[in-house]
This record gives sequence, structure tokens and C-alpha cells, in this order.
Amino acid sequence: MLTVQSDIDMVHLGSGPVRNLDCRLCSHPVKYFANDRRRSYYRCAHCKLIFADPASRLNSAAEKAIYDQHQNSPTDPKYRRFLSQLTQPLLMRLTPGMYGLDYGCGPGPTLSKMCEEAGMRMNLYDPYYQSNSQILNRTYDFVTCTEVVEHFYEPSKDWSRLASLLNNDSWLAVMTRLYDNPNQFHKWYYKNDPTHVSFYHSHTLSWIAEHHGLTIHHQDHNVALFRKT
Repeated sequence: MLTVQSDIDMVHLGSGPVRNLDCRLCSHPVKYFANDRRRSYYRCAHCKLIFADPASRLNSAAEKAIYDQHQNSPTDPKYRRFLSQLTQPLLMRLTPGMYGLDYGCGPGPTLSKMCEEAGMRMNLYDPYYQSNSQILNRTYDFVTCTEVVEHFYEPSKDWSRLASLLNNDSWLAVMTRLYDNPNQFHKWYYKNDPTHVSFYHSHTLSWIAEHHGLTIHHQDHNVALFRKT
């Protein structure tokens, strides 16, 4: 067993509780990968997804209490600059008048306003703050999903839902932090948010694209643009 002291907590890599779990994304059997003081993590050798032990999930009330602390605002220029990492490459590929969905918009929808300012029409969906599921019964020219996919408890189902929302020749724009070196996972700040439960590698995004008939047209460390053709 390798024990590493991080700035946040103690992490053990390479051995741990023996549980029969399948990957929450591709359904392949997975092995224990690491643990910290709060939870254990599993890594899939097939699609490279790392996910927190489902037994460590927060209940809905505890999860929403954390989301309620977010103070994102459409008038915050710093937040707009953050979102522009996604809107800038996406809007270059869109035409004014297109119909989009901001999936997981949170308590202070901002990206949708930025898209509307560029001439797009927008719907909003969030399971806690904009829970009108009727808007998920249609398809869109583009779907945005910023800092959301890391919260997916059941990424297989959730990514399938995202793909089902796309018209032919439409765009799915996703923002999340990707991990690079699994051996540095214990130092990664992104895992320390208890609402973050699914962690992606660039290989994971490639698997998602192939599985759902998408192509990746833009990718950096934070943003990926998928196209359905």
C-alpha cells in the first residue's frame, strides 16, 4: 500500500475495500483506486472514469445545501469570463436564432443570458432550481452543460439523456475539469467537493463520443464540444 500525505487529507492508493462494482458509465467491472477521509474511489480500466463510492452519496437536502451557497450572478464579470471558456468556441459554431438548453443551470443562470445576448433562444433545466421536466421532451440545436457532469451519480443514464436532447447536426458543450495523471489524483482539489462524484479523463470523453455517435470538435482541459451528425 502506498500512503501519501496531501494538503487536505490522507489518501491510500492501490488497495482497499473489496467490492463488486461496475463502472457507472460503461458497466465494465472496476477496481478500488483510492480513498480519502470521506470516501473511496474506483477507476475503470476501460473508459478511465473515476467515481466515488455510491455508498458515500449525499442525500438531496445536503447536496442542495451546498449548491445554495453558490453565488454565481449574471452581473459578475469574473464569472462571465469563466463561462466564456465555453461560450467563445461554441458561439463561433452557432447561428443566431438557434434554440438551446442550459442543462444544470444552477441558482443563478448566466450562460443562458450570454447565449441570448448573442441572439440565441434558451430553455433552462436544473433538477433543483428549474425542474420543469417537460422541456426535456424535445430536442435542441445545442445543449450546454457547465460544471455539471462531475455531479452525475449515474453517468451512463445522464449522458444518454444529454445525447437524446440533440437534433441531428447539433452541439453539446460541456465544461468540467479533466484529470491527467491518476497518480496525482490524491493532490487534486477537484475531488474534495463532496458533490463531485464522477471524474473524467480525455479518454473518457472519447469513449462517450464513440458510444453516443458524437464527434469531438474542440477540447481543452476544461471544455469539450461534441457534435451529433
